[in-house]
Amino acid sequence: MAQNVLLTGGSGFIGKHLTDMLLEAGYSVSILSRSERESSEAITYYKWDLNKNYIDENAVLNADYIIHLAGEGIVEKRWTAKRKKDILDSRIKPIDLIFSVLEKNNKKLNAFVSASAVGIYGAVTSHKICTENTPPANDFLGTTCQKWESAVDKIGSLGIRTVKIRTGIVLGKDEGFLKKMIPTFKSGFGAVLGSGKQYLPWIHIDDLCRIYLKSIEDEKLEGPYNACITDNTTNSRFSKTLANLFGYSIWLPKVPPFLLKLFLGEMSQAVLTGQRVSSEKIQQTGFEFRFTDLEKTLINCIK
Repeated sequence: MAQNVLLTGGSGFIGKHLTDMLLEAGYSVSILSRSERESSEAITYYKWDLNKNYIDENAVLNADYIIHLAGEGIVEKRWTAKRKKDILDSRIKPIDLIFSVLEKNNKKLNAFVSASAVGIYGAVTSHKICTENTPPANDFLGTTCQKWESAVDKIGSLGIRTVKIRTGIVLGKDEGFLKKMIPTFKSGFGAVLGSGKQYLPWIHIDDLCRIYLKSIEDEKLEGPYNACITDNTTNSRFSKTLANLFGYSIWLPKVPPFLLKLFLGEMSQAVLTGQRVSSEKIQQTGFEFRFTDLEKTLINCIK
């Protein structure tokens, strides 16, 4: 009988790609959904409601592995006090619900794998290369990721192997980061944001999903791993490369920081800053990235 992988956030950009990869690899997949959905031969849907602290316990009890991807988008809305709370709660509440079921039923998973983000290193720009041993920052992004990962540690306290995937910008076709950028760049109005010197750690969706697959299959993986290409891409390089693929050189002036702060508020930190991040740890496990060249990756995503 196929081993079952339960996904939170299974209907999102990463979740949909990961579901396909898991099914192709021979796993059965279950997805937690906020709405009633009819299960298929390939995918079983279970109901949950974070607002009511409800989860169908069978989803957890029937799982061999759980991959936690759920969470409100970081740059979808301005960071009001309520929005910040929603961003944090949407990441931690699912873990708390799952923990309660595991603890109550003395259920042992083979592994619990959670998304995290390179934002744990903070909304700053520097030449320092961040590794998994770099201390978390004290700003909103840093503390959010730190609390997110601390919640995962509760699962680990039950004797379950836990893995935390600190993800960079995810590139893929039709959805994700590029979905917001392509209309502007395709129309010839692409521009560099701020100084353009902020680093932009990126990863192709296929490589990211392969890291998740490795995280459940390789029992040696435990703890945090950075999931991004270490090629020192900056916002300027990324923007100019994308514009060139649409047949023009960027002609607009850089979008000044004050303008982004005016329209985005504190959330502007997410686009005006960025650090260099090392992927050495995940590569030392034997993982090999298939998408390492920015231009070829972007061609794969937009053609």
